[in-house]
Amino acid sequence: MSDNTFKKVGDSDERMYGPQKILVCGYPSDEHASLMDFFAAYGFSDFPIVFVTKTDESRLLKEIILGKHRSGYQQTSGTKRAIILSGFTENELRQLLSAYRSEKLPRPLMATLTPTSENWTVKHLLTELSLEAET
Repeated sequence: MSDNTFKKVGDSDERMYGPQKILVCGYPSDEHASLMDFFAAYGFSDFPIVFVTKTDESRLLKEIILGKHRSGYQQTSGTKRAIILSGFTENELRQLLSAYRSEKLPRPLMATLTPTSENWTVKHLLTELSLEAET
């Protein structure tokens, strides 16, 4: 990312930055229920899930992260597919990535919330993630 804060994921049980939350961007509304089922099946039912909507694209992540569980559910989003994780441990992150790969789901952009990224808009973060994925 532009602030050069990318770090390799370790194996800690210490919580990373932010409240426990999963932000989902760019998934069609007809996939929302199965995505919630996926998170529950792999042990992430304690994490509230916020579905980022088309109108959220210009909002700061620190505003969206405060959304209630299931906000934006079944609403459309014009963004790229992305999952932004907040308050995960490194071990939970590894577990989620492994589960996602094993299910052979469409690969999204992935990020964890940081003190820097929380001050970015969704659009800015997704642009940064897209550029990073190209390199």
